Amino acid sequence: MKPELEQLVHRAQQLYEDLDLAAVRTWKQAAPGRKAIGYMPIYVPRELMHAAGILPVGILGGGDRLEIIRGDAYFQSYICHIPRSTVELALSGRLDVLDGMLFPSIGDVIRNLSGMWTMLFPGRYVRYVDVPQNFDPKVGGAYWRRELETLQGDLTRLAGRAIKDDDLRHSIAIYNQNRQAIRELYQARSWQPWVYPTSELYLFLRAGNVLPPEEHTELLRQYLKLAPLEEDRKEKDHSRVVLVGMFCEQPPLGLLLTLERAGCWIVDDDLLLGMRWLTGEVEVEGDPLANLVTAFLEQSTATASRYQPEGDRGRALVESVQHNVAEGVIFCAPSFCDPALLDQPMLIAALDRESIQHTQFKYSEDTGQFAVIREQAGTFSDSIRLWSEA
Repeated sequence: MKPELEQLVHRAQQLYEDLDLAAVRTWKQAAPGRKAIGYMPIYVPRELMHAAGILPVGILGGGDRLEIIRGDAYFQSYICHIPRSTVELALSGRLDVLDGMLFPSIGDVIRNLSGMWTMLFPGRYVRYVDVPQNFDPKVGGAYWRRELETLQGDLTRLAGRAIKDDDLRHSIAIYNQNRQAIRELYQARSWQPWVYPTSELYLFLRAGNVLPPEEHTELLRQYLKLAPLEEDRKEKDHSRVVLVGMFCEQPPLGLLLTLERAGCWIVDDDLLLGMRWLTGEVEVEGDPLANLVTAFLEQSTATASRYQPEGDRGRALVESVQHNVAEGVIFCAPSFCDPALLDQPMLIAALDRESIQHTQFKYSEDTGQFAVIREQAGTFSDSIRLWSEA
């Protein structure tokens, strides 16, 4: 790997491995009075925080780099792993740099975690962001407008400054640029997954959880520019697959590396979905809150934690397979992830109707052994190639 790209990947790796949020601490120390608010996976209106001068910080649990000691005492054994490690991060002081937390509407576990946070840290700002499930502008739109106005008031008090419409328009434009860079990276990965392997793409996406959006956009554009210059990145006889189920609790990096080594080129996924929840640009001109409402109602991505009308389940996944010329789908959901696992039968039915091959397994953010996954993924990839040649 050439030195410039190696340094870029190394920086993204360091940000991924830093559970102490050193980048956030550095950002806050650079100017007196700066605030940072954490948010759990899936969509929150980061534009509002940015417009208030607050750094939005994505909190994705401890992964496979954190020993859970106190976190297990707060939850029963039959739920997903991410709330345990998130509590462990907080009780160990690693999240003390944050001035508040937002808990978006993902599932009952995160809803309950928001209440637990209020009891554990009574002096910190906490809010459960309950997004609309009715997409009628007069119902869900009106509701979401009120929620955004309430959040805007909270952020104004926390930041000690008013959020002006021009501030919010500027922030919307900044995040439009960030989402565009992510879309360009995903499209480039779909075309040439050997040039932009998912194990690297994931690191660069993760960097956006702790960097200001302007800095993250520049990091992505540097990677888009430098990766194609690597002459040793050659196309291999791998199968093209779509990953589904990773929208909340994130997989360990080793799992993604395992899938690639097993002969799978990942050409689409739902990793870190909150960073690219809106599928198009948010209108900048006009009423910025109304524009955020419209974007949520009309441009939200399809996922298990979002309501979709009867009969629509699976359509977006089939379209992703077709658009990315994928040859199969891997359902890779965290253990006990109710939204993903309840959604899976409907998605499988949609794939079966289109004769699209699929396989499935579960993981936890701290999964450390990948031999079984590698064998299953390798067998799946081999079967795809064998059937395509038959």
